[in-house]
Amino acid sequence: MCGIVAYVGNREAYPLILKGLKRLEYRGYDSSGIALLENGELNIYKKRGKVSDLESELNGKQLPATIGIGHTRWATHGEPNDVNAHPHYSNNRRLAIIHNGIIENYAAIKQNLIGKGHKFLSDTDTEVLVHFIEDVQQETGATLETAVRLALKEVVGAYAIAVISLDHPGQLIAARKGSPLVIGVGEDEYFLASDATPIVEYTKDVVYLDDYEVAVINEGKLSIQNLDSTETIPYIQKLEMELETIEKGGYDHFMIKEIFEQPRSIADSMRGRLRADDAHLQLGGLNDYLDKLAQSDRVVIVGCGTSWHAGLVAEYMFEELARINVEVEYASEFRYRNPVIKENDIVIAISQSGETADTLAAIELAKSKGATIFGVCNVVGSSIARATHAGAYTHAGPEIGVASTKAFTAQVTVLTLMAIAVAKRKGTISEETYRQLLIELETIPSKVDKVFENAAKIKEIAFIFTYARNFIYLGRGFNFPVALEGALKLKEISYIHAEGYPAAEMKHGPIALIDEDMPVVFLATKDSSYEKIVSNIQEVKARKGRVIAIVTEGDTLIPGMVDFVIEVPNTHEILTPLVSVIPLQLLSYYIAVMRGRNVDQPRNLAKSVTVE
Repeated sequence: MCGIVAYVGNREAYPLILKGLKRLEYRGYDSSGIALLENGELNIYKKRGKVSDLESELNGKQLPATIGIGHTRWATHGEPNDVNAHPHYSNNRRLAIIHNGIIENYAAIKQNLIGKGHKFLSDTDTEVLVHFIEDVQQETGATLETAVRLALKEVVGAYAIAVISLDHPGQLIAARKGSPLVIGVGEDEYFLASDATPIVEYTKDVVYLDDYEVAVINEGKLSIQNLDSTETIPYIQKLEMELETIEKGGYDHFMIKEIFEQPRSIADSMRGRLRADDAHLQLGGLNDYLDKLAQSDRVVIVGCGTSWHAGLVAEYMFEELARINVEVEYASEFRYRNPVIKENDIVIAISQSGETADTLAAIELAKSKGATIFGVCNVVGSSIARATHAGAYTHAGPEIGVASTKAFTAQVTVLTLMAIAVAKRKGTISEETYRQLLIELETIPSKVDKVFENAAKIKEIAFIFTYARNFIYLGRGFNFPVALEGALKLKEISYIHAEGYPAAEMKHGPIALIDEDMPVVFLATKDSSYEKIVSNIQEVKARKGRVIAIVTEGDTLIPGMVDFVIEVPNTHEILTPLVSVIPLQLLSYYIAVMRGRNVDQPRNLAKSVTVE
């Protein structure tokens, strides 16, 4: 969850680290801090609140340093305050550490260290880790590098850490297990971060650390070893990310920028994979496994949050087109029960970041039972991409806003391509249907663009409901997961309570909530459930509910029944979620902005959930 960034080289470290923290702030924004080795001193500066609060605190200070580490925090152990903010000193204040993750056995280690006279200032597990590294070094007489490895062998949990030492002013040590860490390689300089966004401005050459690896940067050289001291050769990859993709580009918020990027991100997710004119569909990452997927009796999809909703859409698609039994599981629950997984099962793991801790744990559990694992994620080189047997990147580009928007539609796009490819291989759809779906898919970016023509109208509707306290979202079939996603978006960024339901379930309980103060959003596009949705709308209107309906362009029936209408282009039923979700994203965004919320950094949330 937290963001870590570090630098060692010939430039001033503070400006680079500060800019990096701003780019990583979507990973956590409870507090932030920086440690610098300057003029023979190891100094830590940290502050509760946003990175801008730390910047204001340090404004005007001379901070001469060419090595430093920085951290922006999403609180786990200890409340957000100045003391619990990272970095943390060791007991003798000669070491400083930053950490993303959770050390599960920190309490036992802490009690042992207290018995040795260590004094702790914070409530964090991270401070315990740096004290432990110091203790190992003192007890064994080992080098700092060895002490880090020995300490990490004893800890239980997840970590991405960076350590600097007053005794080794040119040395930076980093390690990871279960939390992401990437090293940027420049000319006589190195950058370290939780992801590539703070690095891309300075170098395109990066090394992604693997679990249990320790990187040591010393005197301008990089070496990598595992915890057993076996050296590995750093594998340098080229970043495809461009700097402009992580800037706001004139928009007020990253979220609205990313909403409006969806025609491009959907097209990018299909580029090179689909050509409707010659009926070409190929997912290179799945070529070797397509037959196994087609022959599978069951597909299990795991994900969290928005990715889980994309999985629900995929369930409808795979069952409709490929006639394969599909189960969609919350990754966070899947790993804590004893699921029945067989060797012929296919598990599809969905994650925007590719680092979601619960989803990674679900992958490892399924692999241990012999299943074949496919990954659908957005970040090249991420942990899930490396942990799976095969998969497909969504190519949505960096998503900085904490509430996922373009990640959802990119995931649905890739999952749709997978479902169609499997159905074609199995022969469960006709050649005519196959070609029709490919043609329809190519039109989706332009149809999403057309939805944006209604942005001003959606903004007007949002103003009317700015002060609502509750919302209900209802949909059927392919639009039921969209109802869930719409409710989640509103909850995440506006803090209005919202629930999504299958429309037919309304009369089995939720209808008790309907009155003249209850806004009800219906996904009411023309599809096989249209007549049923019309009946559901009438049931709500009979109880004086205020209805916002997402309808197909040209619909003349529903507009006469409801209070507000938002039109979307006519779309093949299977592909409807790609267009019907757009008005819900905009509605949530405008309501949140009008309520004065920080839509890019909603309270208590972080973008990449790398802790349990």
